[in-house]
Amino acid sequence: MDLNRRPRRLRSSKNIRDLVRETNLSAADFVKPLFVVNGKNIREEISSMPDNYHLSLDQLKKEVERLLDLGIKAIILFGLPKYKDAEGSSAWQQNGIVQKAVRQLKKEFPELLVITDLCLCQYTDHGHCGILENSKIKNDATLSRLAKIALSHAEAGADMIAPSDMMDGRVAKIRQTLDENEFKEIGIMAYSAKYHSSFYGPFRDAAHSAPGQGDRSSYQMDAANSDEALREIELDVKEGADIIMVKPALSYLDIIQKASDNFNLPLAAYNVSGEYAMVKAAAEKGWIDEKSVALEILTSIKRAGADIIITYWADNAVQWLNE
Repeated sequence: MDLNRRPRRLRSSKNIRDLVRETNLSAADFVKPLFVVNGKNIREEISSMPDNYHLSLDQLKKEVERLLDLGIKAIILFGLPKYKDAEGSSAWQQNGIVQKAVRQLKKEFPELLVITDLCLCQYTDHGHCGILENSKIKNDATLSRLAKIALSHAEAGADMIAPSDMMDGRVAKIRQTLDENEFKEIGIMAYSAKYHSSFYGPFRDAAHSAPGQGDRSSYQMDAANSDEALREIELDVKEGADIIMVKPALSYLDIIQKASDNFNLPLAAYNVSGEYAMVKAAAEKGWIDEKSVALEILTSIKRAGADIIITYWADNAVQWLNE
């Protein structure tokens, strides 16, 4: 044993540990997901995602004010529409809930970075992320609808569009549509490596987006594959993505690291609802400490290589870090 090698010297006090810490979290790392609904004075807690809410436009304003006061300057917006149909037409209406929310937020909070999730699942009556014919998703027919949604979000004032559908070619189609309509400055945060995961359950409850038949394994990625993720990301980069994403995060830290090592673009990771809900449930039982576990999870995501973390703990994490 070489007694001159004493790694514990750099762990002997909090000040030393803080000084040599390799990975540090801050408010600038986080994007907070928000769920906006029609109506007034609605702030309903999502039962499977404690401390997260369905918010009407008036309550959304108050929530954003609170987030900005904490130093969180970016949100990703999900909408629950008034009606659903087979092609998800409410997703691209000018008076749709997301479009109204974006206009309001950009008018009242121009400093806020507003990212809009782009998908059809919560807008279709069948709950799938694309056009469904004979129980199969029609990839190319879906692309034109996604482009219409992206354009409506850009026209409302969104800063960035985040397609989460996993259709082939959707980044190129969205980029082309935005550019042709003079929205060349609007960025695309692509859900590039989005896995067919069991960790999405609470979100589907929150967004009312569970598929009515079958599942999404024909378009979301197989959880067993990692090289495929790199191919998916490479395609999105070539098609014009400005930010790439891995989703989920916690069970896919290896994918985050591979993406970080192989692509020189900002990398986002989505710390998804199931990851959040498990910790919440265990903490309510008194089995774990939510604060320490959540911060450890978020640190691991950043340590793996994520530049941006989308997380339901965004506001809590900032408060904990400031304690």
